Amino acid sequence: MYEALNNTAFTLSSGVMVTWLQIIYSLMFVVFAWFFSRLLAFILVRKLLTKTRISEDSKAIIQKILFFTMLVLVLLSVLTYLGIPLATFAFISGAVAIGFGFGAKNIIENFLSGWILMSERPIRMGDIIELDGFLGVVMGIGNRSTQIRRNDGAHIIVPNSQVLESRLVNWTLHDPFIRTSVRVGVAYGTDVELVRARMEAVLDSHELVQDFPQFVVVFEDFADNALVFDAFFWVSVQSGKELRIIRSEIRFMLEKAFREAGIVVAFPQRDVHVNFTNPIPKEES
Repeated sequence: MYEALNNTAFTLSSGVMVTWLQIIYSLMFVVFAWFFSRLLAFILVRKLLTKTRISEDSKAIIQKILFFTMLVLVLLSVLTYLGIPLATFAFISGAVAIGFGFGAKNIIENFLSGWILMSERPIRMGDIIELDGFLGVVMGIGNRSTQIRRNDGAHIIVPNSQVLESRLVNWTLHDPFIRTSVRVGVAYGTDVELVRARMEAVLDSHELVQDFPQFVVVFEDFADNALVFDAFFWVSVQSGKELRIIRSEIRFMLEKAFREAGIVVAFPQRDVHVNFTNPIPKEES
C-alpha cells in the first residue's frame, strides 16, 4: 500500500514528479492549517485585544487579515513541499483568476464591498439602521453579506454590494439618540395652554425621554374636527425598547392625564342644520 502511494501521480513540465502520498499529505496539511489558522486568528484577536479600545469591527478586520495571511503562507508551503515552481503557479493562477472573475462577478463584488464596509465603517456591528423601509440591528458583516436583525425578530441576509450602494440611514453612527413624535387632537374650545402643560408633564415624567435634546410640544394645526398637537422627543435606540412601545406608553399616559384634567380627545363630528322656515310645498297628484 505504501509503495503504491509512492507512485507518481503526475509530472510537471519542469520534470518535477508528484506522488500520491505527497498529495494526501498536502491535503491533510491544508485542512489542518485551515482550522488552525481560524483558531489562531480568533485567539490572537479576541483574547489578546479584549482589553484594548479597538472596536468590534476593527477586531473583525484584523482577524480576517491574519487568517488570509496565514492561509497564503500555507499555500506557499504546500507548493514548496510539492516542488511546484511559483512561476508556473502564477501563470496557472492568472488564467484561473480571469475565468473565475467572469464567472463570479457578483461574489467578488460582494467580497470587495464587505472589505470596504469594514474599513470605511459606514455601519458597525450593533448599529441601528434603516434599509428599504425596515429598521434593524447590524448583527455581523461577512465577506459576502451583512446580517441584519429586524425589529420583528426576522434575520435578513443582504449582499454587501446592496448595502454599500443603497440609501441607508444609520441612526447610531455618531450617537444612539433618535427623534420620534406622538400626535393628539383635542376638541375645539379646550384650553390650549393646559393641553401643552399636560403634554410636557407627561414627557418629562417618562424615564426614556431625553432631557437633551429637549422635547417640544407643537400646536400643529386647526384641523376639521380637532386642535392638533404634536409632541417631539428624543429617545435612545439602545434603551432596549422599540420606538412604537415607547410611543404607546406616552399615549397611555396622555390619555390618563387628559381624562384627569377634563380634556376631551376629539373625534370626527358633523353639524347638520335643518331649515323649516320655507318648507317645500308638497305637489298634489
